[in-house]
Amino acid sequence: METIVNFSLLILLALTVIVLIRMKSLLAIALSSGVYSFLSAGLFVAMEALDVAFTEAAVGAGITTILLLGTIAITGREQTVSKHKKFLPIAVITITGAALIYGTLDMPLYGDANAPIHTHVAPHYLTQSSEEIGIPNVVTSVLASYRGYDTLGEVAVIFTAAVGVLLLLGKTAKRGRRKQ
Repeated sequence: METIVNFSLLILLALTVIVLIRMKSLLAIALSSGVYSFLSAGLFVAMEALDVAFTEAAVGAGITTILLLGTIAITGREQTVSKHKKFLPIAVITITGAALIYGTLDMPLYGDANAPIHTHVAPHYLTQSSEEIGIPNVVTSVLASYRGYDTLGEVAVIFTAAVGVLLLLGKTAKRGRRKQ
C-alpha cells in the first residue's frame, strides 16, 4: 500500500511538472507550483519526514505562492516570449542533471541499514541523547542541541531571505506610488 501511495504521488508530481512546463499564464503557473508543493509535502509525509513536510507546505505552498501572486500582481499575468535560442540553457540543464545523476550512483540504497549514516552518528543520537541532553524526544534533542548551530543557521537564512523580500517589495510599492 505504501508503495502505491509513493508511486501515485510521484506520478502526480511528474504530471504537475509537465503541465507547469507547458503553461503560459503566470497566474496558472503560480497556482500549479503551489499544487506541486502540496504534493511534495504529501510525499514527505509518506516517507515519514513530517518536519520537512510541514516546511514544504508552509514555505513552498504557502509563502512562495503568496509571493508569486504578489509579484504577478505587480508585473502582469502573461509571460513574455523570448526570441533567443534556447540551446545553451537546455545544454546547461542537461549537463547539470547528468552530473547530479552520476553523483548519486554510489549512494547507498534507500533504507539500507548498513549505510554509513546508520552505523556512526545515528546510534549515538538514539542511545545517548536522553542522558546527554535530558529531552525525551530524540528529534527535538538532535535539532535543539546536537545540531543547534545548524538549525540557527537555517533560521538566519530564512530570516535574511524574508528581510530581502520585504525590502524588494517595499521598494516596488514606493515606486508604484510615485508614478501615480
